[in-house]
Amino acid sequence: MRQLVSTGSPFEKAAGYSRAVADGPWCFVSGTTGYDYATMTMPDDVSAQAENAMATIARALGEAGFSMSDVVRVRYIVTDAAYADPVFSVVGRWLADIRPAATMIIAGLIRPEMKIEIEATAFRNSA
Repeated sequence: MRQLVSTGSPFEKAAGYSRAVADGPWCFVSGTTGYDYATMTMPDDVSAQAENAMATIARALGEAGFSMSDVVRVRYIVTDAAYADPVFSVVGRWLADIRPAATMIIAGLIRPEMKIEIEATAFRNSA
């Protein structure tokens, strides 16, 4: 059964997407930036942005009935290679015991204040 998860972000409605889509044993979390969706503010620090993104991903997974331990794939997009180490220190705390497949890409993002975007794929193994 397909389930759509929203954070209530105005971006989701404007662009026509869901924060996450769960279907059967799979959950796909859209690219998530570092906004604090409660205040719609973006911290300047890439580590704080990464922390916010991971917390948003964890909440979306939880709302869909998944957990961080179900994450099998993550993709990190950062706007500067210098952000890799600060980001790794944050995501490492979240994922060190889970160890999903991962890719980091250096690319521009759609707003200048955005320094990182993270997407995740989770699989719930019922066996």
